[in-house]
Amino acid sequence: MSDRLRLMCVHAHPDDESSKGAATMARYVHEGYGVLVVSCTGGERGDVLNPRLKEDAHILRDLAQVRRDEMAAAQAILGVQHTWLGFVDSGLPEGDPLPPLPQGCFALEPLAVTTEALVHEIRRFRPHVVTTYDENGGYPHPDHVMCHDVSMAAVVAAGDPDAFPQAGPAWQPLKTYYTQTFSRARIEAFHQALTSLGEESPYAEWLESWSRPDRAVTTRVECAAWFEQRDAALLAHATQVDPEGTWFRVSREVQARVWPTEDFEAALCFVPILEGEDDLFAGIPPDVAAADALATSGDLRVAHDTRTERDA
Repeated sequence: MSDRLRLMCVHAHPDDESSKGAATMARYVHEGYGVLVVSCTGGERGDVLNPRLKEDAHILRDLAQVRRDEMAAAQAILGVQHTWLGFVDSGLPEGDPLPPLPQGCFALEPLAVTTEALVHEIRRFRPHVVTTYDENGGYPHPDHVMCHDVSMAAVVAAGDPDAFPQAGPAWQPLKTYYTQTFSRARIEAFHQALTSLGEESPYAEWLESWSRPDRAVTTRVECAAWFEQRDAALLAHATQVDPEGTWFRVSREVQARVWPTEDFEAALCFVPILEGEDDLFAGIPPDVAAADALATSGDLRVAHDTRTERDA
């Protein structure tokens, strides 16, 4: 692995990697980069979202193993490496008031515990680039918010030789991004594309009730050639996606025409972010030895930081 540049993508549950940045990962694998997906939890408390599988006895009996098998299938399709961080799914609490989270779940683990686990993986894999979620988790699932918290804490701690010395030699990822592939602008583009073709759009109600704040996209990675691979990986998570659902209402041909990129927001970077950036590795020395030397130099200065006060 030391002979190529490396990308680590940190996700809350199995299936998140296939719906958030999967085509980008597939592109970088194709181009010879090392790509590792880290799943913080096993998705043990997830619902079965595919209506055709809700009464499947095998799934009901052992959802945890089913989701591990689905992740292995998606991993093979994308060609990435994968590791489980080992924490337990928190579930998505519902009700008013919300019920307490279950004891022992990921979202209730001490941040020092979760951070050390991810620091160990960062120092083992030595990524030059890390992707994760913004401070809102992408959406307010407790595991997604915790995934953000632990990712940002670990990215900083991994480069500090005094932090978790038992987790291996210090390694500073040079760039960290938030995935921002689910935006109002993208959904509007799909909605307009469907209506212009005379097709019914499932997105009108979404747009009417849209409440997510706009985020500052800094980096758009062209990856339409890998949309088919992305969709196949998502469908491998058969319990988590309806193959006739909203995710697949816009054809890949239309997507490639109206929104051929996956989008990212630079969060914490030690090399400058250039306007119109189209590569997560932009600004990192293409020579792996030089990039590795930079990541271990110990005298890096922050060049771009959009973290909130909560992250600092």
